[in-house]
Amino acid sequence: MSATAQAAAQHAAEGNSSMALGVAVLAAGAIAVPIFRKLGLGSVLGYLAAGLAMGPFGLNFVDNPEEMLQSSELGVVLFLFIVGLEMKPSKLWQLRAQILGLGVLQVSLCTVFLTMVGVWLGFKPVIALVAALGFVLTSTAIVMQILQEQGKLASASGEKIVSVLLLEDLAIVPILALVALLSPADSDGNLVSRLWAIGISAVVVGGFMLFGGKILNLFFRMVVLSGAREVTTLAALVAVLGAAALLENSGLSMALGAFLAGVVLSNSNFRHQLENDITPFRDLLMGMFFIAVGMSLDVEVVAQKWQFLILCVLSFMLVKSVVIYLLARLLKSNRIEALQRATMMAQGGEFAFVLFTTATTSNLMDADTNAMLTAVVILSMALTPISIFGLERFLRWNKSLAAEAETIDDGTPQIVIIGFGRFGHLVAQPFLALNQRILVIDRNDTIVDEAEKYPQITAIKGNATDSKMLENAGIRYARLVLVCTDDPSETTRVVGYIRSRYKLIKVMARAFDEDHGLLLARAGVDHHVQELYESALHFGERAMHEFGLGADKAEKFYEELRKQDEHRLEVQLMSGIQSGGDLLLNPKAATAAS
Repeated sequence: MSATAQAAAQHAAEGNSSMALGVAVLAAGAIAVPIFRKLGLGSVLGYLAAGLAMGPFGLNFVDNPEEMLQSSELGVVLFLFIVGLEMKPSKLWQLRAQILGLGVLQVSLCTVFLTMVGVWLGFKPVIALVAALGFVLTSTAIVMQILQEQGKLASASGEKIVSVLLLEDLAIVPILALVALLSPADSDGNLVSRLWAIGISAVVVGGFMLFGGKILNLFFRMVVLSGAREVTTLAALVAVLGAAALLENSGLSMALGAFLAGVVLSNSNFRHQLENDITPFRDLLMGMFFIAVGMSLDVEVVAQKWQFLILCVLSFMLVKSVVIYLLARLLKSNRIEALQRATMMAQGGEFAFVLFTTATTSNLMDADTNAMLTAVVILSMALTPISIFGLERFLRWNKSLAAEAETIDDGTPQIVIIGFGRFGHLVAQPFLALNQRILVIDRNDTIVDEAEKYPQITAIKGNATDSKMLENAGIRYARLVLVCTDDPSETTRVVGYIRSRYKLIKVMARAFDEDHGLLLARAGVDHHVQELYESALHFGERAMHEFGLGADKAEKFYEELRKQDEHRLEVQLMSGIQSGGDLLLNPKAATAAS
């Protein structure tokens, strides 16, 4: 066999091996995630467990998780881009007090107290500070994933958490500059370069916010004119990853770059199309990121120093959560919100991996300390879903907190309207007049854009028959769901899903005709109205009056007709659609009216 043939055979074998490896890793996630979600522990812990099982300290399918971790961080990048699409510049400006106030206070206070914890644990003051800085920046990936699963991204409490995460991303460059200042070697040169990097970063962010939207909108107009659907998807990825790379090269995080790209495109006509194109890649890469984090846990370090590691993890998480809770209460958050925020943000973040590596190369800490602190951060990530699970059970068990939770309004819309065409728009009017917050879900881009013009409405473009989309939208927090779509099969499926999962939510629906109304009643809808029924009865009642039969007689006749139809529906529910035929036209109603 020639050398060329041998090389080709080897390349093919490596390709098959990589394919098998990818299938095995994805299969592990597909098996673990449903199990952990069924247990109430969430998808994040399932992915972490799958990564641990497949990594070098498990079945050893992957012996170099660092490469996988770097590539899968794109999932976090894409996630922040979609969050940015929902965060218009005007909304971001409204959050400036939370970003610069709450964010700065939380990062500063947590840094001080976590440094004290590090010193108490026996670390040198410098290492304790670096450990605190790595732990103080929360995991954007985990928190965003949990907020999305809980449907709280758009809530008031969710916005506060997102504000802190944004400030933490902005703090990355100053933190790296501080590490350079603390470095024992070439500190002056490192400090100057880091301070220069801060200035460059500020210029890049300002320039991107001023000109990025115009450039990207022009870019997408050119792409759309090409008429090639696949090119639009490619252009969306290029825009997101290009913005992320631009800010990364300026010293900031890729996640912040993607977020800003989403913000400048949030008023664009291409917003909904971009979200549709990016979402499938985001979901896959987010899962791969958590798997890679699970693979990165050094089990040997855990086994050798497990007692000290447990002490470190519990100490850092407990102190950080206490500081976050007390700060939240000081700033007038209720007990429930403060507890939830403290539990959700108690872990260290993925930036810690970069920071600890930088500190090691700067001779601030040795490799063993790096490995140990990295293990502390990963274990804190793994404990977060368990902590949230425990908090939820505690809130249900504690009667005082459970009663308080029922009275809290955190800004999450409790009225959901699915389908916002002519019918849904009219249904919404009295709620809007009463200044009630409404969540609107519709498939149509134009309708979603029109709905967003109302300040009380949060509008989402999506397919309401997709159960995952409904859960991410926060359907579980609704008190009333109004299904106003013009597609009978879609309406029936949505009603059936909501009624099967949430018995206490009131569900009303628009019926296409009598047969469809019967299907909805059997699906468990609380109330339904045939889309032409009331308008036809009102029209007929007016026609009788104009014909000279008298307003009183017309009103009495149609009142009797309504009662008759209600009785017929009850008969059909018990005996089938063919029953109640004798009630279609009751001569007594006409006789009584006359």
